[in-house]
Amino acid sequence: MHFDLLSDKDLKAMDALLDSYGGAKEISEKIESMRDYEARKRIAAEKGYGEMLEKAEEYTKDFAKVEDFVEKNGITVTKQGICTTQVSGFQAARPTFDCLKRVAENRDVLFPTEMISVVALTDHYVYSGDLLSTLTMAENILGASKFCTTNLLGTPLPEERFARVEKVTGEKFERKDLGNGLSQIILKNMGTAFGNLGGVEVGNNNHLVYLDGITRAALATGANFFLNPSWSTIVAACYYAREIPNLSFKISMLLSTQNAIQLRMLLNIFKEYLRSDGTTPIYEINIGNAATSETFIQCFDELEASELPRIFLAAHLRINPDLGMADFNWTENAFKVLDAGKDLTIKYESDGESRPYDTMEAYFFSDEERDEKAELIGDVIYHKCLRCDKDAKEIMRRGHETRFARISYRK
Repeated sequence: MHFDLLSDKDLKAMDALLDSYGGAKEISEKIESMRDYEARKRIAAEKGYGEMLEKAEEYTKDFAKVEDFVEKNGITVTKQGICTTQVSGFQAARPTFDCLKRVAENRDVLFPTEMISVVALTDHYVYSGDLLSTLTMAENILGASKFCTTNLLGTPLPEERFARVEKVTGEKFERKDLGNGLSQIILKNMGTAFGNLGGVEVGNNNHLVYLDGITRAALATGANFFLNPSWSTIVAACYYAREIPNLSFKISMLLSTQNAIQLRMLLNIFKEYLRSDGTTPIYEINIGNAATSETFIQCFDELEASELPRIFLAAHLRINPDLGMADFNWTENAFKVLDAGKDLTIKYESDGESRPYDTMEAYFFSDEERDEKAELIGDVIYHKCLRCDKDAKEIMRRGHETRFARISYRK
């Protein structure tokens, strides 16, 4: 017996939401147009971020280059197992800019190619130029291969946002009035104000609020890669983005993909809603912190054998002290995975040291608080980049191909 993951009612609601923004083709074309460097710079300048981007361009001219490290250390690729570098916590434009400044001053840091941001998609963040400028620095100036944006389900939004989605989809969303025209989805389980460490609680039909949030951000800024921490939003995203080829998702470790059983559950979801060309909107899966290197290798092998298109697997090497056990260090496990010839994305939620705002707290600041503490948050991101650089260079010395942002190469 087989049960469909989505009912006819679910499908009609998502189709209606998609159509309300002009349909898949129009959304895809708008995303692409909003990723143009010159267009982004012009809009950012109009919103007050022009000088910041000009300085960022200058700073990145002093970044270290992979070719210099390779030549100096006699590096050659002798083993299978490709390493992709990833750092989390690029908390909006000002902290990101502060990190870039410090990396430029260091002159010896190879910059990660994947960047993760956990910032609530408030109206201010999406429409003020903050997110757009962050993406411009990450994707256009640094040449990051991926910049992941997060939609936290409990984000306070103008009431009109919820009312619009209700009208379009015919569904109702349980929310509370925060005053000043703002409303918020009511979350009933333990966790932060934004819902169980990033939005794991997706009750009833709240996946539609998630989809609406990422669509608005994509159309306004060209953001095209989003964090997805919930089973129901993963199912919804796989269906919703089937005809939007430039929209993709990363599955958070908060989903607890700690073993191969849970991986197989995900693979069944992906297979159910593949695109017409056989690809999936899911680009990357975080394997959870509890997994051993042997479990990671098993997941890699089963994914390879699944005949699904390429999906990348990531593992945290260091984590925030409030995200898991103290002194968590997965580095030796990473070496084992790579030495087994398996590809691995190394992710840094922390640099492994205790420093101010190297905690989940920094993920839930208001827009105003984040700007006030930009240098402190930038310092945390900078030290994550240092740790990533150190480990990545050791992986290169061990003979593995290792991938960095485009700005870290001469060509």
